[in-house]
Amino acid sequence: MNDNDRAVRAAACLEGLATGDAFGEGFFGFGANVEFAIPKRWLPPAPWPFTDDTMMAVSITEVLRRFGRIDQDALAALFAARFAAEPDRGYGGTAMRILGEIVRGRSWRDASSRAFGGAGSMGNGSAMRVGPVGAYFADDFAKAAEQAAASAEVTHQHPEGIAGAIATAVAAAAAWRIGASGRPAGRGTILRAAIDLTPAGAVRDGLAAAARFPSDIDSRQAAAILGNGSQVTCPDTVPFCIWCADRFPGNYEQALWATVSALGDADTNCAIVGSIVVLAAGVQSIPPVWLASREALPE
Repeated sequence: MNDNDRAVRAAACLEGLATGDAFGEGFFGFGANVEFAIPKRWLPPAPWPFTDDTMMAVSITEVLRRFGRIDQDALAALFAARFAAEPDRGYGGTAMRILGEIVRGRSWRDASSRAFGGAGSMGNGSAMRVGPVGAYFADDFAKAAEQAAASAEVTHQHPEGIAGAIATAVAAAAAWRIGASGRPAGRGTILRAAIDLTPAGAVRDGLAAAARFPSDIDSRQAAAILGNGSQVTCPDTVPFCIWCADRFPGNYEQALWATVSALGDADTNCAIVGSIVVLAAGVQSIPPVWLASREALPE
């Protein structure tokens, strides 16, 4: 597998991630009417801007293209530069503090390790942006997990923040293998791959619980058990998102509607699911009107 093939996969993943991010973000504009909009499949009005989820994923994709791996110093510099240029992209409070410190000259190791009194962040930001890592290293699950951890550590040093990134990247890698095989995926394929490489802890426990769900459970029921990102943590976000991707690996549109119907942290949830499912279903599975509505990615 050459670096050009890897870069193409990462770019495809970024398209699915960014479109999911922008799609999910648009539903916050419906306010109280969101409960009516989703069942009727009303799309948010265009244009659809994306958030920090996509901006950070762009930086990851750029680092992979330049270095063929996650160079943490380069990634921290790009995260900080893009934050400084566009701080109003929806960054969370902890991310703003960490990135702001990096902009002001503090090392990323120091800034990241100081979060939450030295415990480190376990926020879902480590997972929302990591899909391109799984795409790039899709032929090697262990490498995908290793590099996902490296990408997380720049801003998320809590074990659960790292575990969320690992689970998402491995799920993305597993999805690409499904698409490359040309065969329908059996339910549980993506979940099992993620469980196998995710370190013990709350994220892995959530994935294991999701793998035991009956086939007739819907996304709202699943989210009631697993979480829907409302707590903005990896344990509250990643198991539900990987369950959604595992359930609809061949249908980008259906996967995203199922994801957004659980509400919660809709842009991040949809970014994660979009980054995974697009690797199984292909960029051509993204509805053209969604791509046309979404803000263009930076060069």
